Amino acid sequence: MEPTNNARTVQSYEEIADDYARETAGAGVLAGGLRQLARVAPGGHALEIGSGPGWDADRLEDAGMQVRRTDITQAFLDLQHARGKEVDRLDVINDDLGGRYDAVVTLHVLQHIEPDDLPGVLAKIAGALVPGGHLLVSIPLGEGAGWEVGDSGSPYYRALHTEPEFVTLLAASGFRQEWIERSEHEDGWICVLAQLD
Repeated sequence: MEPTNNARTVQSYEEIADDYARETAGAGVLAGGLRQLARVAPGGHALEIGSGPGWDADRLEDAGMQVRRTDITQAFLDLQHARGKEVDRLDVINDDLGGRYDAVVTLHVLQHIEPDDLPGVLAKIAGALVPGGHLLVSIPLGEGAGWEVGDSGSPYYRALHTEPEFVTLLAASGFRQEWIERSEHEDGWICVLAQLD
């Protein structure tokens, strides 16, 4: 049986996890969004989907939040365990998310989800939040879906959305946009803080 696009992307991250951790250490690309979340959910309990090396969770914890770190990539789980962090294996498509959380954080992750699966993932996230809970999410902007090869040479699947398309998807799952930051990183990204109505 042919591996899914998601499984093939996870395998790519297994191969480049150490390099990814080195390249992103201290980068703070989405520090503005993390600060906004810590402001609206002070001391809150957050689920982070796709923690990677854990740098963003570190920032949120430094700001006083409690973070349940998760990832599907074993190499990232191993990296965080080696740093003395607790982190759970979580497949956002197939696993129960637990909850109820004050916030869900998923940065640089949802572009790897196939378009047909994304509404279900957003609905699952909404179901894991307390009423009025927050979602902090970032995605690259564009159109279409397919395979790309990163600087590491490893292929990964990306499904792109325009800003209006993505905001509409959030609204369909019950989220109201509260804050947005646009970045020229690559061909353009958005980081959105949204509240569950």
